[in-house]
Amino acid sequence: MAATETPAGQMGMDCPEFGLKATDGQIWSPGDLRGVRGLVLMVICNHCPYVIGVADRLVETGAELIQRGFGVAAISSNDADAYPADSFENMAHFAERYRFPFPYLYDETQEVARALGAVCTPDIFGFNSMLELQYRGRLDSAGRAAATADTEPELLNAMIHIGSHNVGPEVQHPSIGCSIKWR
Repeated sequence: MAATETPAGQMGMDCPEFGLKATDGQIWSPGDLRGVRGLVLMVICNHCPYVIGVADRLVETGAELIQRGFGVAAISSNDADAYPADSFENMAHFAERYRFPFPYLYDETQEVARALGAVCTPDIFGFNSMLELQYRGRLDSAGRAAATADTEPELLNAMIHIGSHNVGPEVQHPSIGCSIKWR
């Protein structure tokens, strides 16, 4: 399985508008999701070994960000016809298995992933309080390997910086994962 690396993000771009159904049955928009300090959107899927390798840490980091005043959501944009493991029903099972403290949204048309410029899973986008992109990078320095005491929590640190300064850190490391399964 070839890994795909994210390109640099277009810093300052506005979060795309959307209304996506979540595994909780609700329709969510960026305005509904946004916290007082910003918003994190994580493009993931259910079957990617890179996502599975960090799923517990995504949940832990997401919960920490929510406590710090950020909105958080995961989005699956994969073609579920070609990859049934990524079906909406399986998304609900995945969210339940890992106890997501945030909504898991289904981008069935893939329009949101395209608007974000997402290329892989996981692909993480951090927006400031004005919903302007300020971070595009990986979850942490461990990648899909197990975290250690030396693992740098890059997303958490970046969002804390964004919450204080409204701009992202200068150094941002790309995420690496499986390519999005486009229709």
